[in-house]
Amino acid sequence: MPNALTRHPWGWLWISVVVFVLDYLTKVWASESLIYGWPRPVLPPVLSWTLAHNTGAAFSFLHDAGGWQRWFFVAIAVVVGVALLVWLKRLPAGSRWLPVAIALLLGGALGNLYDRALTGYVVDFIHVHYGDWSFPAFNIADCGITIGAVMLVIDSLFLEGRRERAAGLRDGQERGG
Repeated sequence: MPNALTRHPWGWLWISVVVFVLDYLTKVWASESLIYGWPRPVLPPVLSWTLAHNTGAAFSFLHDAGGWQRWFFVAIAVVVGVALLVWLKRLPAGSRWLPVAIALLLGGALGNLYDRALTGYVVDFIHVHYGDWSFPAFNIADCGITIGAVMLVIDSLFLEGRRERAAGLRDGQERGG
């Protein structure tokens, strides 16, 4: 039997709060402890903390657009956040996988929305690299978004059909079939 936190999909919103708080605290730490653009090796040669400010979207998309993109991305984040909450509300009680994925996406979206609305840029600091190869810096909110998105892909590829078949079986049994 599910406990009170998981009985209804809203019970998974604590994950959003955890992602948001961890993201906020790590961004404050990075902003106060790191020098912009200077890498601080953590696991040489693959991981450094490198403070960066991203005025664009993922991978700095539209970072040099002149400023209008700030409010464009804020608006998108608000719309996506509302859509995620509506989706979460519509999930059946007892759901686990989808509410966790949605909560991770929501926490990440809110973390980056907070930065963007307040400062006009998102604080990034996790920098993965090797030799001449370098992945763009990212943050904890981006991790939540990425993990949530991967979970949604896994759900759509492998779990959705199983859920639909199970629902069909339940419907047939309820009708006496």
